[in-house]
Amino acid sequence: MIAPKKVSFHTLGCKLNFSETATIARQFEEHGYLRAPSSTQADICVINSCAVTEHAEKKCRNLIRKIHRENPSAIIAVTGCYAQLRPEEIAAIEGVDLVLSNRDKGDLFGRVAALNGKEGVQIYSCDTAELTNFFAAFSTGDRTRAFLKVQDGCDYKCSYCTIHYARGGSRNLPIADLVREAERIAASGRKEIVVTGINTGDFGRTTGERFPDLLRALDRVEGIERYRISSIEPNLLTDEVIDLCAASAKFQPHFHIPLQSGSDRILGLMRRRYQSDVFRDRIDKVRRLMPDTFFGVDVIVGFPTETEEDFAATYGLLESLEPAYLHIFPFSERPGTPAATMAGRVKDSVKTERAARLNELCTALHDRFCRHYLGTEADVLFEGRGRGGMMFGYTGNYIKCRVPYDARLVNSIRPVRLLELTDDGVTAELIER
Repeated sequence: MIAPKKVSFHTLGCKLNFSETATIARQFEEHGYLRAPSSTQADICVINSCAVTEHAEKKCRNLIRKIHRENPSAIIAVTGCYAQLRPEEIAAIEGVDLVLSNRDKGDLFGRVAALNGKEGVQIYSCDTAELTNFFAAFSTGDRTRAFLKVQDGCDYKCSYCTIHYARGGSRNLPIADLVREAERIAASGRKEIVVTGINTGDFGRTTGERFPDLLRALDRVEGIERYRISSIEPNLLTDEVIDLCAASAKFQPHFHIPLQSGSDRILGLMRRRYQSDVFRDRIDKVRRLMPDTFFGVDVIVGFPTETEEDFAATYGLLESLEPAYLHIFPFSERPGTPAATMAGRVKDSVKTERAARLNELCTALHDRFCRHYLGTEADVLFEGRGRGGMMFGYTGNYIKCRVPYDARLVNSIRPVRLLELTDDGVTAELIER
């Protein structure tokens, strides 16, 4: 009997990539392939790439070289945003067998299955205008929560961003189809869904439907106990969306909202569709209705012409709003974007210094947020084994909790009391009710 071929998956970048990788993995498994951990050797290695920064692209190149060096006979297939934007660059790396655009991502299994060993690289590429299909995707198997892709692409064309070129215009599946996907997730036993997309709140461009109506429909899916919205633009976080989430028992007090800069001048240069007062207003509105909300915020430092005064405006806004976490990105020049050719480039040393200051602020804000809840009770959805005999899970407002490992707790929602903040989450104790 011939042993099944092993295939490993390596995902770089956003939650959307994770949902797509999981869907590709299911295609292989349905055809008898054995999924191997990413840390082990396999016959086939699939890389879902990211191009949001220069560092993300470098990480992909290094990963390809590492896989080929350690397993030179493995078929290496690369897809994702880096493969969409610069396929020839990836194809030139030794060991690569397939490079597939985002349009061809859904055909990856068939392309790989048709190969007869390492016969030279094949490239399937397309222009941005050809990115009109929708690759339906959701993740299960790796986590107790699932990522459900509800939207793809973006029409915003911010001056620093390649996403529109890598993903195409905003598009989506009908609400009815996405409800069926959520029902499949519920049938798999998952209790939490993260609603995800490139510009999630822009849902409805294809079908003429509305994002709040999608949320209402998902809220009615039986078996799913928790929802989170992965990321939503401030101008799309409408009163209707906030009111809906506040009134729902399923939508959790957790929002990821990109700010990028607290300077209105820089926001204008970035071509963002809001100013800092809108961002502040949205945070205040959520807090009035959902006072325990965990806010994660994206920030870019060192955008061209950013002065110390501009950075101070960003720092001051974040310091006053007190989000729970900051995702900090030094500005990275992306070829083909307007920002790449702007005058007033900020020195790398200045970017590093400003990022360090925000990192210190992030640590202080996150610690303050978690400490506020010590001694209180919360419901935690527990995940699998962690480290050192401990297991982990998250409260509704996304505080990471740790308790001694107990297999009976995996994928269950249990009440705990939060006790002590550590470097690896908040130590908690189970409460019997």
